Parts: sequence; C-alpha cells; structure tokens
Amino acid sequence: MKKVLILLIIGFLCVPILKAQETKEKSDTMEYKYPFEVLITAPRFNVPLRESPFSTSVIDQRILNTMPRTLAADEPFKLVPGVKIDNQADGERLHMSIRGQGILSEHGIRGTKILLDGIPLNDPTGFTPDFYDVQWPRVKSIEILKGASASLYGGSSTAGIINIITNSSPSKPFSGQGFFSSGSFNTWQAYGLLGTGWKNGNANVSLSREMGDGYRMHTHFWADKLWAKSDVDVSSKFHLTPVFGYVDYFNENPEGLNRDQVTTDPRTPNPDAIPSNELMHTQRYTGGISGVINISKIHSLMFTGYIRGTKYEEAVPHDIDHRTMTSPGGSLQYNMHFGRKNLQNTVSIGGDVQYQTIDEYFRDNLGGAIDGPVDLANYKIKQTGYGVFLADRLELGTKWSGMLNIRYDGIKNELDDNMKSEGVDLSGNKNFSRATGRLGLTYSPNKNWNLFADYGMGFLPPATEELDANPNAVGGFNQNLTFATSQGPEIGIRGEFGKKYYFDLTGYYLNTKNDFDRYRVADRPLETFYMNSKGTNRIGAEFYTRLEPVRLITLQIAYTYSNFKYSMGASDSVQVIMDDTTIHKSIKNGNWLPNIPQHQLMVDLQFNILKNFSIAVTSETYSRTYIDGANILVESVGGFTLYGARATYTSALLGTKTEVSINARNIFSRRWIAFTEPDPGGNSYQPGTPLQVYLNAKIGF
Repeated sequence: MKKVLILLIIGFLCVPILKAQETKEKSDTMEYKYPFEVLITAPRFNVPLRESPFSTSVIDQRILNTMPRTLAADEPFKLVPGVKIDNQADGERLHMSIRGQGILSEHGIRGTKILLDGIPLNDPTGFTPDFYDVQWPRVKSIEILKGASASLYGGSSTAGIINIITNSSPSKPFSGQGFFSSGSFNTWQAYGLLGTGWKNGNANVSLSREMGDGYRMHTHFWADKLWAKSDVDVSSKFHLTPVFGYVDYFNENPEGLNRDQVTTDPRTPNPDAIPSNELMHTQRYTGGISGVINISKIHSLMFTGYIRGTKYEEAVPHDIDHRTMTSPGGSLQYNMHFGRKNLQNTVSIGGDVQYQTIDEYFRDNLGGAIDGPVDLANYKIKQTGYGVFLADRLELGTKWSGMLNIRYDGIKNELDDNMKSEGVDLSGNKNFSRATGRLGLTYSPNKNWNLFADYGMGFLPPATEELDANPNAVGGFNQNLTFATSQGPEIGIRGEFGKKYYFDLTGYYLNTKNDFDRYRVADRPLETFYMNSKGTNRIGAEFYTRLEPVRLITLQIAYTYSNFKYSMGASDSVQVIMDDTTIHKSIKNGNWLPNIPQHQLMVDLQFNILKNFSIAVTSETYSRTYIDGANILVESVGGFTLYGARATYTSALLGTKTEVSINARNIFSRRWIAFTEPDPGGNSYQPGTPLQVYLNAKIGF
C-alpha cells in the first residue's frame, strides 16, 4: 500500500511540473479565482491563499454540496488531510483532532480554535464542547489552518484554526433558502432561511429541526437551532456584523461495547446505558458582534464582543452532572499598513480576553436519569483567559512574503467548593501562562504555485473537562496536571494550473512535551482522569489534489500519513492502573498514539454527465488503530474501506435554483468501528453504521 501511495503522489506532482512548461502566463483578470486568489482570514489578516506561509485548506461550495446528510461536522471535513473526525452515534456528537492534537479528550474538541462568523466557540481553556451551533446547510465556506498556531489565538489554536463563514443575503428585498433531508434510521432535517438586503447591508435568520434514531439502540437525538446574521455598512469606513444563535440539542448515549458484544450484535447499547438512561442535553444562546473601522488608508481597527450562556446535563451510570455556564469575551486588533511598491508591511497588535463561570453540581443517578436527593459535589469555577499578540506580515515584491506572530497568554482557574464535605475544603487555583511564536515564509516563482515553510509553537493548557476530574476526591482540581507544549517545522508546496488541476502537499514534524493521556483508578472504575505523559513525536504528510482533466470528470483525493509515537526515553514507560488491581497497562517509548491511523485516504470521483446532472463514487480508507497507548494488538481495530455513491440533479427555473440528490454511504454494509476509546473494562468500541441512504432537496430564491 505504501508503494502505491508514494507512486500516486509522485505521479500527481509530475503533472503540473510538465504542464507548467507549456502553460502561458494568464492575465490578472482571469475568471477562475479559486483557490489561489481566495482571501483567507483565519491568520488574523486577509491573506490570499497564494501568500499563506501555513498549511491551509479551504472547503468551498463544491465540497459542501457533496455532503450526504448536511447534518454533522464529519461530512464537510472528509476531504481535508490532517483532520480526523469520529462520529460516535451517527448524530452530531463527535471527536475531532488535527494532526493528533486532542485525540484523548472524552468528548469535544481540544486545542483547535473554532470561529463561527467571527465569534469563537472555545472557552478560556481552549475547549470547544461541540459544533451544535452550526447549521451546515447555511455554511458558505470553511478555512482550516493547520499546525501549531498558539501565537495567533493562544492555547485554543495549538492544533490549528477552523474558520466557518455562513451565507449572507443578496442585495434584494426578499431571498431565501430551503433544505430537507430524510433517510436511514428515521433521520431527517428541515432547514429554512429568509433574508433581505438593502443598499448598505443585509440580514437573515435561519431555523432548523433535526431528528434521528441512530443505528444502535439508545442513540435517539434531536435538535432545534436558530442563527441570525446581519452585515451592515454603517458608513464607508465602518462595517458591523451582529449575530445571534440558539441551540437545543439532546442525545441518548449508548456508550461503547466490548469485542464480544460487537461481534454478537453491534446494535446493542452498553448494559448500563438504558437502565441509567445515559444522555446529554445542551441548551445554549450566543450573542455577538464583530466589526472593522477603517480609520484611514493605512490604519484600521478590528473588534469582537460576545456572550454565551449554556445549560448542560449529562447522565452516566454513577451520577448526573448539572452545569450552568456564562461565557463573555472579546478582542481588539489594530492594524497599520505601509510600504512601497516592492515592499509592503502590515503590523497588527491586539489582545483577546475571555471569562467563564461554571456552576456545577453532581447527584447520584438513581436509575433512568433520576437525581438522587443529595449532592455528591457542588462548586463554582471561575476562569479567565487573556492574550496579547504582535503580528507582522511582510511582502517583498511579487515572489516573497513572510509572517511573524508572537503572543503571551495567561489562564486562571479558580474553584470554590460550596459543600466542604466533612470539613474538607476542595477549593483551589490552577494557573498557566506561556509565550509562543510562529515564523513563516512563502516563495512564489510564478502565480501558479508556491513553496512555504514555517516553524510554530503550541501551548495546550488542561481543559475544564480534564482539570476538574480529580482522582483524589469527588470535586476539586487535579493539581497534578500541567500544560503541554509543542513545537516544530512544516514545509509544503501548493500549485494550480488553470481550471484543471490543484494540489497541496505538506510535511511536518511536531514534538510535544507533557502530552495528555487518560486513566482510571481502582476505587472509581467508571470515571476518567487525565495525566501528563513525558512526550510525543509526530511526523506527518498531508496531500490533497483536485483534477478536472475533462469536463466530464472531477477527481478529489486527500491522503494523510501519520507517524505519531510516544517519546519517553529509551527505558522509560508510564504504567497506568486501570479499573482494578489486575489490570495494568504500560505506555512504552515508541508506542503508537491511539485512535490515529497511520494511513488515511479519501477519494471522490464525480462524473458530470450533463450540465445539470452528475453521479459520483467515493471511498474512505483507514489503516489499523490502537485503542490506547499500550498498543495491544488484540485490542486494536484493523484497517477498512467504506464505499459511497451519490447522484445530483440541479435546475434553475424562474430565478429559483433547485437541487435534488440521493446519497449512500457504506453501500456494501461492511462492519466497522466508528470510534474507539481507552476503556479498561473493554467497552472501547463504538460500532459504525451499515448502509445509509438519504434523499436531499435544496431550493434557493
């Protein structure tokens, strides 16, 4: 397999090199603008992709239109190398990592900055609980900046940045969109958007409802969502974008199975799931505003302000967790641009601040997700995150450009124990601070391709989920945890040649100290705790290409190579005592990191049979993964390939654009594992779905 993949990459790279000798220089007014001319905003600058010194992927409408259900984040990111998303229960609850950062979080996303219309979804520790706020049918584009980027947004961007931009409305009095999807396992989604536009702005609001039973028993989910957005030119120099969102999301949790249970009947839930009525319920509102003030031709000011309120409930066999969270924050960035024709410089200075309060209490689960009468723990957490940064972007003529970012971050965590059970006060503080930087350089010998290289640093503090999981008591902080740091270089090449061919190849190395790992203790066997391992080394390569050799065919390929191993010294190992004294596992030097395949390959081949009709076949291939750092072969998941297909018909009549598609995934109903986690009792496997078929309909006017 390795030889085939190497030959495949070499072959695709040779095509543009040969064609470049025959291609004449095109004018600046050429019609085709993507991807080199697209402006990306994730690096805190408006930078053309051709000048970005960092590994960057852009998901545009051509990829978004191929999503099977338009329901969850695992669909749009399939063709982004370096990103791994595991959908646990066929709904919206998932795990996500970029280059293996955050793979062992029990749920949510760690170390990745996620922006939705300019408003961050992270808390002060860099933790994002979910993508529930996003209505995927209204997404316009997604930018993914990969690599250690803590110098841009602090600890939340240690793995990279995801910038999600939703649709604005056109400048006409009335416009709208509609979407409906229905298919396997009683899954359906209804979405509608209404908008209006005027000379100096536009506004819209969208509502959606989704529901499904999932493949396994006890995986029912539903969600109600609202997102409103406006773009307003207050004056020729002042632009504002206010947003408001609300989401109410519920899902049952079937938990994992052991190998025997998966073999016997993968649809069954864990024996504890139904009696305990394991579930998660999130209600959240978000209000925010972002804006730009162009003070003069060389001076501008960018700002954001927001507040988020969340009520969260989770029922597990041993207890029920109740949280009320309030999270305000904002940022301010001053830009100054100056220079001459062959030397342009943009300097930015600014800061971010976030605050969060968490009122949390736990009670016994009496069965059926019914609260016991007495609190097991009751406390309030106050968190503050702040960062100040300096960024400098330099353009040297038309061929060279560079970017330098430096930043200092501080994170404060304070816990007030409201119970003081048996006179023991578990109140405490845990604070972290770090300076980081990133330096990148881009060389463009011509307008069709470029080389880039950079060196970045990461700073990953413990998230709330990790910090308040205290192995020494029920409540209080785990005082043994500290932050992880990472650093390393990446080098890449990207190129495009007319409308026919685009490719992007990146290689990188990342060394992480004090990386996070999970474990359990004998007297609390159903709870998960976190520790710092000595370190990890990541060597990786990411390749994406889009080919349109003739109008009939569009081929997309995304390949990820991940050589991620523990680095603890030749004779060192970490021994973890699991759920009883008979289960011991050792993470040894050179062991593979869990839940990350060494090879990941996605292929999408579309046949454009008619101008308004296409069919496509897809495949996604994963090599073997281990469930934990002990690398026990019998507990690993073997490699597998899933195949899919779709057919799409579009039409435009009386100014209305309509699209109808039928999508199928896992068309051969192969048995596979969608997600694994290091559960010492052996309940580590979340079975994936068999054949799924969905019918989708879109309309825009």
